[in-house]
Amino acid sequence: MSYLPILLTLAGVTLIASISPGPDFATIVLYSTRSRRQGTFVGLGICSALVIWTIGSIAGLEVLLAQVSWLVDLLRTLGALYLAYLGIRTILHAHRPAPESSTQTTPASGFAAWRVGFISNIGNPKVLAFFSSIFIVLFPANPPLWVEFASVALVLGINILWYTVVVSVFSLKPVTRFYRRAKRWIDYVTGTILVGLGVRLALER
Repeated sequence: MSYLPILLTLAGVTLIASISPGPDFATIVLYSTRSRRQGTFVGLGICSALVIWTIGSIAGLEVLLAQVSWLVDLLRTLGALYLAYLGIRTILHAHRPAPESSTQTTPASGFAAWRVGFISNIGNPKVLAFFSSIFIVLFPANPPLWVEFASVALVLGINILWYTVVVSVFSLKPVTRFYRRAKRWIDYVTGTILVGLGVRLALER
């Protein structure tokens, strides 16, 4: 059996899902406008969580979580609260002027930025449901081990590529200069979006 068409379909679906605006996109854009370094670590955090969800989908983690629905609710609630926290903090700090250069402020540690991206993604059980449904639809039962490894590598590679593009674009000097000029209103809008995404995640079932 040829698995190439299946892997190509998985690549296409993953790319569409990656570029669709959502909590991860809003979070990485917010941090990328502050510095390329912070945006990069947020992207690495998101991709780290995606690896867990992808492997969990292959291993049938969704079936297990279906038996302990309180854990899904806990993950969703924590993720929603964290998004709301990020949004509220962004709104409260919107009035603060952006530094003219990265040397004028102490950047967040790499781990702190990584943690933001990781919690943003791991707190969204929809990701597990998405990949689980994709693997059920696309793959036959018990595919070869190399296909499973290739699937994880494919999902990870596409997301790394996409978020590298996002970080590169939103950390460009013209973009950061525009952000500094319009920081207050951009932060108000971004913070409101993050709070709204958190509320939406909390209410979804």
